[in-house]
Amino acid sequence: MYNTGRMWRLRNDPETKADGDIAKKVRNAFIAEYCGAVWVPLADDLDISGLEAQVIDLAPKNAVAWNRRGMDAYEEPTDLVDFVIGRLGFGAAQRAALDRQKMRFLGGETPSTRPAASGAQGMKTFPKGPFRFEALDVETANNNRASICQIGVACVRPDNSIETWVTYVDPQTSRWVFTGLHGISNATVRGAPNIAEVLPVLEVALSGLTVYQHSGFDRSAIRAACAELSRPEPEWDWQNSVTVARQAWPELKGNGGHGLASLKGYLGLSFEHHDAGEDARAAAEVVLHAENSRRRPSVQATIKDDDDFDVVDDTWVPPPGPSMPLKPNDARLGHEATCPNEKLIGFTVLTDGHIKNNHFYLRDVLAAFPEDCIGGPNAASAAPRSVLVRWGASSQITTDIDGKKKLFRKRGWVREFFETNAAQAGNHVQIYELGPYEYEVSVHRE
Repeated sequence: MYNTGRMWRLRNDPETKADGDIAKKVRNAFIAEYCGAVWVPLADDLDISGLEAQVIDLAPKNAVAWNRRGMDAYEEPTDLVDFVIGRLGFGAAQRAALDRQKMRFLGGETPSTRPAASGAQGMKTFPKGPFRFEALDVETANNNRASICQIGVACVRPDNSIETWVTYVDPQTSRWVFTGLHGISNATVRGAPNIAEVLPVLEVALSGLTVYQHSGFDRSAIRAACAELSRPEPEWDWQNSVTVARQAWPELKGNGGHGLASLKGYLGLSFEHHDAGEDARAAAEVVLHAENSRRRPSVQATIKDDDDFDVVDDTWVPPPGPSMPLKPNDARLGHEATCPNEKLIGFTVLTDGHIKNNHFYLRDVLAAFPEDCIGGPNAASAAPRSVLVRWGASSQITTDIDGKKKLFRKRGWVREFFETNAAQAGNHVQIYELGPYEYEVSVHRE
């Protein structure tokens, strides 16, 4: 019933897989929002096929037409699908993919996909300066940070006007994990320059300028690509617009955070997230807003009555002052020797409600996590990437972060974590960064 319109997909069709995966994401969110089922446990030795046949024999004909394939396809519930797409925050590329799926469902011609680039010789000419600073953003094909498939650079002139330069990049991979996020696929980058052709252009164009990224991901992707090419990383003056935003709008800490999605609403920015050119421009605008101190009234986070969430104690305990210094847990002594690059990114103070409900908040450290591992309030809006969380000698969990509730999405391990560490109200859960997308949590007692 939901394999219709923009949610239509032909399973295992390699020609339409990229668009079909985006349609499937909408379908899954649609099911989670509107569909239900009734289930009962059945014995393993029961004749399931026979039971199904008996139920179908009992049902009126109009109720089993779907089973007999004796009915026309349902029309798309347009308003409901529009609502789901809006909640998913899809941009122009994803919406275009869904429109192509609808045309395929209707049996008509599909609109053309994004035009492919035309190789290094056809690469768009980089804007001429002078510029005050630049902002750079990348999109990748998969979890390998070197798999850059799009680069955007926002060039800020002395009068604060912005000119954006964007190019697709052929990552020369068959593994596309994030097409559903940014809409870019092998077909999109066919004929585009590879990173070895793009880097020399950028190295000259950005030389001597401050280059902003929003979080540390973009520089790490450039560094990874350079490493695969056995070439040195460009010597750009990297700065982080997240740091700028934290200094300009401290009230967002624990109240939406300083990611682009949060700043978009707070500053009234207009851009399509997960498009390299759009995100680069947004990062540049964040810096300009901060320079001009264009602050807006503090935003209050609210939880609606119909939010899908457990009943938990939402009491916030202020962090300790100078009289309560953070000290390592005894269980972690000597750990620094094996993880010399670890960094304490923050902590949360436990309450009785936290321990009772087996959770702890990440409000005050949320901005320290990569933006692409922070998702929405349910599984349908999970982040594209996960983090590895170590919480014991040999215990670990892979999860993304619920950005609305500000918790690790997977919480089943927290009870054992609390019990193993004999956690009590007033203890600190300290969060350490061990490396890219890898963290450790431990309980500290005063």
